Amino acid sequence: MLENILPTSIYEILEKHLNYSKIYELRLRLDKPIVVNYSSKFYYLSLEGLTNLEENAIIGTKHLIDSIVLKASNYSIYSINEDIKRGYITLNNGIRIGLAGEVVSENELVKTIKDFNGLNIRIPHEIKNCSLNILNYIVDNGQVFNTLIISSPCGGKTTFIRDICYQISNKNYPLNLLLLDERNEISATYKGKNTMNIGKFTDVIVYGNKKLGFENGIRSMSPNVIITDEIANKEDVDAINYAVNCGVSIVATTHAKDLEDIKAKKLFADVLYKKIFKRYIVLSQKNGAGTIEGVFDENLIRLL
Repeated sequence: MLENILPTSIYEILEKHLNYSKIYELRLRLDKPIVVNYSSKFYYLSLEGLTNLEENAIIGTKHLIDSIVLKASNYSIYSINEDIKRGYITLNNGIRIGLAGEVVSENELVKTIKDFNGLNIRIPHEIKNCSLNILNYIVDNGQVFNTLIISSPCGGKTTFIRDICYQISNKNYPLNLLLLDERNEISATYKGKNTMNIGKFTDVIVYGNKKLGFENGIRSMSPNVIITDEIANKEDVDAINYAVNCGVSIVATTHAKDLEDIKAKKLFADVLYKKIFKRYIVLSQKNGAGTIEGVFDENLIRLL
């Protein structure tokens, strides 16, 4: 996957010295050491692989950063400007490149990002059965409880929700699933084909915002369950309320450290009051991304 965007010299270091399944992120910053998230621990990248010594680290140069973006665009930056405006590029294998640089805006709308000074290359991994230990807390006799999966960034939410989607879809429940994959990280859909395994009874809408995705998806696909990533604003919460009022079950994720963090967010005040979610699953990186810290019910009482 990475050979298509990285310079040969960098890719060969990774291939020779590292286990690809343990590489979660590569972070390149202009004139600073390249950092690798390897099994949820951070190291510098050196000519010999990983190191804790900054003086041995490979430095992220302007040429290196620009060349990666150029390769990711298939040598046509203009053709991916819609992605660039959103602040990231998603490749056909699910790899997402977060972009830092100078934002060019007009009338409060982002026109593009230029002069890139940082990249966060996130590498997706399928970890089959990682959600099996808690699946019976989410599904009971074919009924899917409204579930919110919580973790800090890089805590394994996307990997976890992908496996939940796969597990529910492949259990032969009489359920139609709709995956709203706003950033195309869960399904890694390319030319209509899902390159990640999300199950045989799952329909996918990629790149659409949640408001339109929920409304149009419910009307057009009549799902029993909607699965989506990263609830982040009031519009997302409104979309969830709309779906629940239509009788659709929801499995979603959000960025937060723990339940105390959720309770402190105004965004979730009404959600907690109305007890919209019947299950809260908290993940961490304690023993690697996707470590289950607890399962809680709508009253925030621990079940696991």
